[in-house]
Amino acid sequence: MNVHQTYQSLERELSNEDPWRLDDNPFERERHTQLLRLSLSNSAVSNGLEIGCAAGAFTEKLAPHCKRLTVIDVIPRAIGRAVQRTKRWSHISWAATDILQFSAAERFDLIVVAEVLYYLEDMTQMRTAVDNMVKMLAPGGHLVFGSARDATCKRWGHVAGAETVITILTEALIEVERVQCQGQSADEDCLLVRFRNPEPSSIPPNGQG
Repeated sequence: MNVHQTYQSLERELSNEDPWRLDDNPFERERHTQLLRLSLSNSAVSNGLEIGCAAGAFTEKLAPHCKRLTVIDVIPRAIGRAVQRTKRWSHISWAATDILQFSAAERFDLIVVAEVLYYLEDMTQMRTAVDNMVKMLAPGGHLVFGSARDATCKRWGHVAGAETVITILTEALIEVERVQCQGQSADEDCLLVRFRNPEPSSIPPNGQG
């Protein structure tokens, strides 16, 4: 299944009331609890970015803790569902796009990307996505990543999952904390990791003042 076919499948699934059981599955509730804890470990969020909102289950949890929040998803139906779920807040902006195309002049002190990157077609796109996220992350800012493991993602027909993307992210960012979430199903096994973007050193090259 190519990316276009995958997006069509996601669009169909989003017509259901609770796609992927994000609200009533104990595993998903625990995953969101840990995802939120990691997202707020660096105190309140001034300017956050959520990549891939699905039906807005996590957006609803994250939004109250952000002064500003930008949310993107490649599926317009997902944006529509999430907007309805979070319409009581006015500080959220939305864009129907993907992480390969999205750009922002501002920098985010928090970026959350969970269960998204394995939909990309190949390692080149994964690296492009990571590079794009790192460019938009403010110095000292935090990126929270979550994904099913490599073995699970490959069983689903995707190119790679958590371990592979974590390795790419650590080339530019510093890993701060890692959490494993595991449920009763073989598919319910994911890694959540919080990364920090190192701040530029204030020491001039060669120690010269």
